[in-house]
Amino acid sequence: MNKKDEVRIQHSILSKMEKRVLVCLAKKLPRRVTSDHLTWLGLFGAIISAGGYFLSNWDVEFLWLSSLGFVVNWFGDSLDGTLARVRKAQRPIYGFYLDHNIDGLTVLIFCIGAGISPFISFSLAMLILSGYYLLSIFTYINTYLRGEFKISYGGFGPTELRLIVILINTLFIYLPTDNSPIFIIGIPIKLFDLFAIVIALVLFIIYFWSFFSEMIKYGKIDPPPTLD
Repeated sequence: MNKKDEVRIQHSILSKMEKRVLVCLAKKLPRRVTSDHLTWLGLFGAIISAGGYFLSNWDVEFLWLSSLGFVVNWFGDSLDGTLARVRKAQRPIYGFYLDHNIDGLTVLIFCIGAGISPFISFSLAMLILSGYYLLSIFTYINTYLRGEFKISYGGFGPTELRLIVILINTLFIYLPTDNSPIFIIGIPIKLFDLFAIVIALVLFIIYFWSFFSEMIKYGKIDPPPTLD
């Protein structure tokens, strides 16, 4: 399929307002700034965030640096495609290839950073990464089969998720730092790990709901052969 025929589906809470902001920013950027520059800037934001998580082993205030990294990532990752569209300089095949490979690396860096922080266990950070990758694979399969690139689920897209993580970072700064376990149905769970469990559960619920819903639709589009 020609990448120009793909339909981007984004119905997140902030998508309309965000689109206006991004178009305004794209028009103000100097011509020497390209979409590629912004894509790599988004990856650099992930590295900043991971660095903040790592440094929070010594001082919780470094979580502000981690949150700044999410802002830098939003600026680069959200603006690269908008800039190309505003300048009518889209490169659908190259852009799709580069952008989504960088997205995968970005989330890997975010999750490794969170996992080596003193707040969330590494195994739970990898569980979140697994949920994200499953949703990504689901999205890319639908893009190939139906020409629909869906980047929001249940009113939440990448921008909303970044804001949630920034909020969680802020809570980590101001909540008690001893990370004492709480008991849920008799099972001890560290308070900060509870946030990670909730995020992972949401990702897996969205994935399985979307998977089975789309499976039913594809079954109707491509029904099994009738037996003679």
